[in-house]
Amino acid sequence: MKREAPAVARNRDPILDVLRRYLPPKGLVLEFASGTGEHAMHFAAALPALTFQPSDPNESARASIDAWAQTRGLANVRPALALDASAGEWPVDGVAAILCINMIHISPWAATVGLIEGAGDALPSGGVLFLYGPYRRGGVPTAPSNEAFDADLRSRNADWGLRQLEEVEVLAQRHGFGAPTVIEMPANNLSVVFRKT
Repeated sequence: MKREAPAVARNRDPILDVLRRYLPPKGLVLEFASGTGEHAMHFAAALPALTFQPSDPNESARASIDAWAQTRGLANVRPALALDASAGEWPVDGVAAILCINMIHISPWAATVGLIEGAGDALPSGGVLFLYGPYRRGGVPTAPSNEAFDADLRSRNADWGLRQLEEVEVLAQRHGFGAPTVIEMPANNLSVVFRKT
């Protein structure tokens, strides 16, 4: 049941370094599009004072997440939920932070809208919304590898593709978030950290 994503081994420690600086010391962390579950396990093992709630709309992804959790035996990882970011209400209370890694470009824009609207409703003042992945930014040329990736994504689904970071920022500000902290990451990715105002 356990699946593996090669990119996780490359990016999990750089992401964890950022999360250590911005996540609260304790509380519930809701992760969207948890995929294989490897990120959630890595972060939960490193941050035992936090409780992680992984989720994914895909049944086989949830099976992988739960299989990893069983193997690792981590007490601070909840069973995976079937959550679609664009679905509206989320059956999770008391969320202190929300993570979303490599989803925004591999989903329709409606998923990003739902994620940010829902995060604005779910998070308390000071709560963190952490986004990770490749973006386009006005005035900053993106890497050729990102352009090729964007073309590949759009060839598979016209609703997918790299998003303009400024559009994500405007959407977030509309739903109660301040200006983000943007951190350059390996392989032409960005960590984008929003805080609820």
